[in-house]
Amino acid sequence: MVELAQSYHELEKCTKDILSVIKPTEDDRKKRLLAIQEIVNSVHLVGYLGDAAVKPFGSFVSNLYAKSGDLDVSVELPNKYGFPTSKETNQDVLHKLMMALQIEGVARDVNFIPTARVPVLQYVSNHFGISCDISIDNYPGQIKSKVLYWINTIDERFGDMVLLVKEWAKSQNINDPKNGSLNSYSLCLLVLFHFQTCKPAILPPMKEIYDVSITEGSGRFNEKSLDQICVENIAKFRRQNIGQRNQSSLSYLLASFFEKFCHIGTYSSDHLISTYTGEMKRNLYWMARSYCLFVEDPFQRHENAARTVDMLELHRISRAFTRAKDMVSSDRGSDRNELLSLLCTPEVGSKLGARATADRYTNPAMSPQQHRFTELMEYLTADLHSNRYDQRARGSTGSRPVRSRRQAAKPYQSQQLNCPQM
Repeated sequence: MVELAQSYHELEKCTKDILSVIKPTEDDRKKRLLAIQEIVNSVHLVGYLGDAAVKPFGSFVSNLYAKSGDLDVSVELPNKYGFPTSKETNQDVLHKLMMALQIEGVARDVNFIPTARVPVLQYVSNHFGISCDISIDNYPGQIKSKVLYWINTIDERFGDMVLLVKEWAKSQNINDPKNGSLNSYSLCLLVLFHFQTCKPAILPPMKEIYDVSITEGSGRFNEKSLDQICVENIAKFRRQNIGQRNQSSLSYLLASFFEKFCHIGTYSSDHLISTYTGEMKRNLYWMARSYCLFVEDPFQRHENAARTVDMLELHRISRAFTRAKDMVSSDRGSDRNELLSLLCTPEVGSKLGARATADRYTNPAMSPQQHRFTELMEYLTADLHSNRYDQRARGSTGSRPVRSRRQAAKPYQSQQLNCPQM
């Protein structure tokens, strides 16, 4: 794996300092609970929702949230017959709830997305400054969050790594699914996969903790039963691994994470990253679909958690991993300012005394659209130069068919799996 050089000591210190800024305090937790109560009060203003329950899920429940993280909330509708509610009903409920939140003066920057696969209402709490996402009857989200909570209890380094990786991804502008990059859930699964494939393993395959496949329209679940299953299986894992605990430092795990995925842009479409089995495995579900990256959802194994990633963003993601790997394992070592510029956003870096640098991965003066256009041109130019080089190497300019731009944007279809040794 990676050999940390002179930057080891500084990397360890930087990771601790970054966590000291981004990890939530008890006050942050209380603010989120009060934000949930705001939603409860607004739900009660909608007459027929009097018996609805308001349940948080996501990173807040799994205890994998940062101070600046969003708050995910599910409104559970009264449903005595147990049938899943229609998308139209969910849209109507969210629309009425949006009006109630605005009447109460709770919400600003409201964004209602009724046509999303899961309709969602997004806003920022006026009183607490917390970004909230509300959906209806999101039982799959609750199950996933609760199981990840139990996974997080196995080793505290997992939660710290998830926060560090999310912060790094934000600093490199590769944590934006709306623009074709990674969502926070897929980043969490990459960290989970890394911990499963370390030697010795820090975490078990998900199938050994909670082997249940969630289907669309899944209804209420038995939370006590879920907790009992997870506790018993975690205890079994610990008994089987007595005396084999992985002692790696957090900085080593972060550096080896960057090295493990620095070739992520060359993974074949025939393979997928599976935290369910804890291994890279054959792609049996999505062979006919043209996704760029395959990260299996361990709870809904027919779903791709990285489905938002497009080819241009995958190129940027791969570059970000490679740059991080090169910097933290550099023979010359990296100073504190370079590491903070790499690992955290300017907002967090400024609190740690980092100086603004001119060579950040992206130019903050440019808009996301400008970044994408610039990098698309770089990508296509590099591909064009590569084609010409190949033609000259064969001594001919006509022996290779010219690829269309659409074909040039999907080189992963002809590449072989290049997965680093675990």
